[in-house]
Amino acid sequence: MSPTRARTKRPLSKKQKAAEAAAAAPKRPFTAHHLVPPHELLSEEEGARVLQELATSPERIPKILVTDPGLKTDPKYVAAREAREPLAGRVVRIRRPSATAGESIAYRLLTDHVGE
Repeated sequence: MSPTRARTKRPLSKKQKAAEAAAAAPKRPFTAHHLVPPHELLSEEEGARVLQELATSPERIPKILVTDPGLKTDPKYVAAREAREPLAGRVVRIRRPSATAGESIAYRLLTDHVGE
């Protein structure tokens, strides 16, 4: 910084101070947030059993990308990803709290790409 700039530098505004404080605060992983529901990677056998119980095919359930950050809430997913196991085609169970039902369970099919 030039000496002229150092002398003419204005104090930070409240907004700038708040942004600076937020940047300096320790970062918490978003997966620890209470609104991120736990995801659970099912085994291939368990996924097939769930699809049979629901009487549906894998093509008919909603998809989720294998790169979805919410999957990091499951240690089995993290271990499989680090082991470079093929994940496309596997089923994921997502459990969300529900005011009326107590717990809502959704299933997603892991896919490598968007579309089709």
